[in-house]
Amino acid sequence: MPSLPMHDMNERAREIFRLVVEGYLDSGQPVGSKALATTEGINLSPASIRSVLADLEQLGLLAAPHTSAGRMPTEMGLRLFVDGMMQVAEPTAAERIAIEREMGRPGPVEDALAKTSAMLSSLSACAGVVMVPATEPRLTQMSIVSLGQGRALAVLVGEDGSVENRVLEVPRGADAPVLEQVGNYISSHLRGRTLAEAIAAVKRDLADERASLDAAARDLVERGLAVWSEDATRRPVLIVRGQANLLDEAAVEDLERVRSLIDDIERSEQVAALLASARDAQSARIFIGSENKLFSLSGSSVIASPYRDREGRVIGVVGVIGPTRLNYARLVPMVDFTARSLGRNLGRFGGTN
Repeated sequence: MPSLPMHDMNERAREIFRLVVEGYLDSGQPVGSKALATTEGINLSPASIRSVLADLEQLGLLAAPHTSAGRMPTEMGLRLFVDGMMQVAEPTAAERIAIEREMGRPGPVEDALAKTSAMLSSLSACAGVVMVPATEPRLTQMSIVSLGQGRALAVLVGEDGSVENRVLEVPRGADAPVLEQVGNYISSHLRGRTLAEAIAAVKRDLADERASLDAAARDLVERGLAVWSEDATRRPVLIVRGQANLLDEAAVEDLERVRSLIDDIERSEQVAALLASARDAQSARIFIGSENKLFSLSGSSVIASPYRDREGRVIGVVGVIGPTRLNYARLVPMVDFTARSLGRNLGRFGGTN
């Protein structure tokens, strides 16, 4: 069906269209001509309103799920509304405080991102999603501190100011001088490298017998390599919280499909690819229903915004997933605000094992 450019719609059609979309997004229910006729400022009879609704339906902007159930926006109509009519509402003071409070708490990077996802889910009543930075920080230094009882804490410092911690099992004979020797040796391999690159370089040294380490120090380095390598493979690419929010009333009739969707969200590379497509956006991007194949069957929408480090480089994406009848005007600025807050505070966080 042909689309209708916003500037070609007359004032009456625009206003009725806006009221239908806003009414549907607010209630999740189709909006009828009788309800529209009682709206302040609409000086039209129900019959005249039905005529306008029929025209908008013919243009593909509205649909009638049942003969007498009123109208609801199609995906085309939602896109037209979002791009040309929506007036965004900035996050409330309470929402901004809640977001900033969560972002201001120090802790491991993964914990911070998981909390961000959970917080977005709570504030939006959707599934909150965060794409973890795809690249590891380049590291500059490592120190090892004894914790006693056969354990030590390895502290790795990144060029971006991030701090990552790993707890290691310490072999017998690994006293303070040994810990210092290991820290100095690893640090010489870390500078300017990611952890994965440093691990590869250390393994080559050990294999070629070029490492000037005594037995206890070599044992500790090998233990550390095992821990760090395992940790790197476990780092999540996608953190999702609040999937149960996808089970809205409209999904009850097809629970198996929605359960499958929830499973897909947590493991599908397509979700990461979808979020990655928002990396170059200056602000939030909106994907409505079948505009993305992954969520087309479930009638879900995605709002995603990139977050940046202190140098302005995009390092990840944060967003929400929910039904197409999202409150876009409220959620778009909320996602944007969360992305900015996360980027500002990311340097505070460190990683942990």
